[in-house]
Amino acid sequence: MEKKKKKKSQLPFRLNILFFVVFLLFSVLILQLGVVQILNGEDFQEEIDRTIKDTTKIPVPRGKMYDRYNNVIVDNKPLYSITYTPAKGTQADDRLDVAENLSNYITMLPDNEEERKATLNTITERNKKEYWYLKDEENKELADSRVPPEEAADMSNAEQYNTMLDRITEEEISGLSEKDNEIILIKKELDKAYSLTPQIVKNSNITPQEYAQVAEHLDELPGINATTDWDREYTYESTFSNFIGSITSQEQGIPAENKQYYLTRGYSRNDRVGRSGLEEQYENILRGRKEQIQYTTNKNGNVIDSEVVVEGERGKDLVLSIDMEFQEKVDTIVREELDAAIKKHPYQNRYMKDALAVVLDPQTGEILASTGQHYDGEGFSDAAFKTLYDQHRPGSAIKGATVLSGYESGVITPGQVFNDRTIKIAGTPEKSSYRNLGLVNDYDALRRSSNVYMFYIALKMGGEHRYPFPNGSKAAFDTSAFQEMRNYFRQFGLGSRTGIDFPYEATGYVGESSSNPGLLMDFAIGQYDTFTTMQLAQYISTIANDGYRVRPHFLKEIRTPTPYEDKLGSVYKSVNTEVLNRIVMDDTLIERVQEGFRRAFQATGGTAVNYFGDKDYNPAGKTGTAENEVFEDGRKIDTENLTLVGYAPFDEPEVAFAVVAPNTGKVNNQHPISNRIGERILDTYFEMKENRDENVQEDADSDEDEADDDEDE
Repeated sequence: MEKKKKKKSQLPFRLNILFFVVFLLFSVLILQLGVVQILNGEDFQEEIDRTIKDTTKIPVPRGKMYDRYNNVIVDNKPLYSITYTPAKGTQADDRLDVAENLSNYITMLPDNEEERKATLNTITERNKKEYWYLKDEENKELADSRVPPEEAADMSNAEQYNTMLDRITEEEISGLSEKDNEIILIKKELDKAYSLTPQIVKNSNITPQEYAQVAEHLDELPGINATTDWDREYTYESTFSNFIGSITSQEQGIPAENKQYYLTRGYSRNDRVGRSGLEEQYENILRGRKEQIQYTTNKNGNVIDSEVVVEGERGKDLVLSIDMEFQEKVDTIVREELDAAIKKHPYQNRYMKDALAVVLDPQTGEILASTGQHYDGEGFSDAAFKTLYDQHRPGSAIKGATVLSGYESGVITPGQVFNDRTIKIAGTPEKSSYRNLGLVNDYDALRRSSNVYMFYIALKMGGEHRYPFPNGSKAAFDTSAFQEMRNYFRQFGLGSRTGIDFPYEATGYVGESSSNPGLLMDFAIGQYDTFTTMQLAQYISTIANDGYRVRPHFLKEIRTPTPYEDKLGSVYKSVNTEVLNRIVMDDTLIERVQEGFRRAFQATGGTAVNYFGDKDYNPAGKTGTAENEVFEDGRKIDTENLTLVGYAPFDEPEVAFAVVAPNTGKVNNQHPISNRIGERILDTYFEMKENRDENVQEDADSDEDEADDDEDE
């Protein structure tokens, strides 16, 4: 009986232990719940409610370009645009879904058969394989199975994916329909998008129906938007296009070689930027300020709110110094005279391909027109960039700089006379003018273009002071004279950068500083170093401007953008005249060269008097002919460069120009292309000026009459 009692007394004890353990567990649980609710409850609630704020930047149209009379040169043409802005975490499957839905409302294949084929050819085999893989779960399983686990173990994820794609057969992708191709083309554009950065899917040839359908179904197309875009529109078509330059397409985006530069300045990878010309030079001004929109997304990546935090503003406008009406006329003049020269001597002028001209205001440096016309054997094309890029021997056009070098170096004095006759230095060919001119002073040397006068300047700067030079003798010569003369030339911009506001300009070829005095003699008459047409324009402007070398420039003003299509905004910045240097010499010496140039154009015996002698706008300048050569089939063929520099009016210069026509044939009765271009340029300039002055006066008289009528009323 006692044993039974003991067993009964043990059962409640074990049960009590069990109850106690359960009690402890519940106590711990309650304690933990208390910690969660009381101590960490707020943090966990914040995690539930957590949102992310991201900012996206929407591109704005670029600034416009105007000419000096406020005529639009470059505008923005509005376009319908379908864009895609992916949310964070968007996967390839998500983009495929969007592409499939979007293909119901837009087409990517053009109607034109050739364009259609070209577009289809942009679809690569890899595009097709990726599409086949993503479009069906069975396809995925089949393709994945072709890379066994034991093989995949030694591969990276990218290697596994590429291997899997490689093993999709041509037969499997051969049955893709036209609808499939449309989806692939759309997805290709979607794949280019970066998170929260709009990517254009289609913005050319969008029909109003497509635009409307997409706009109606935006709720079915996550990330898609129907908006407006822009494209550059050129009012004057190809005129001045070389200098306007171009911008990248959105497909190109920012140039890879400058990626870091642009990204650190707030650009997106698919932004369009200036690629050349003034579009590149003034990118920071033309780009505008992007609109910034802040998106709020929940932890699932869904956008729950948006707010414009920075208003967008299109780029500032450029007012250029160019007169587009005058530019068109100068283009025509240069093209017609080049055509006339080629037709007059088609065989002798077979190497003549270009004619170049620059016209500017010598006092301000404002470029009024700059043109280059190129003949390719069949027709003419714009090659204005060659006024900055191509370098040519200028011939006698630079003799003004030579005479001034002689004055300043002290080897000649104003009015000094030399006997213009053939000079023969031992070991070198004879050197002479186009004929023996007899006794000439500095005025005559410029008026009649004496080579011998310049030869004596070069010889004296080199240390040879005998006069007349004893023919057949050796000449004393110090090679430092090359650098000395070049230093004088560079004060005029010959051989140095002009400072023009353009991404690139050549500075010319610098010949060897040889111990041969004949080469410095060649340099003194423009037969050695080479210069650009823009450098020649700056040189003649410096002489016209009493020795002040000013920086040539295309930009005149920067204007703030305005919403009114037919009005310019307020002036943001004006480009002032920038003097680069002043020629270091007495004013009277520069005045002597100016007078020599006036006589070359207007006095009896002047080399250009037949073209400018009877002009009432009082011109001055200098002609030039330089021996040149081209090579064909190993043979050297002699040609000539015909050049001309000038300005007007002589007493108060307001326009200066330089003309270069390289590689003309060496023939008698050659078409005087440089003289004809220069004459027609000045005639046209002053004729247009007179017409504009008359129109201004008529407008003023009309306003005065209207004011009188109002007063009478």
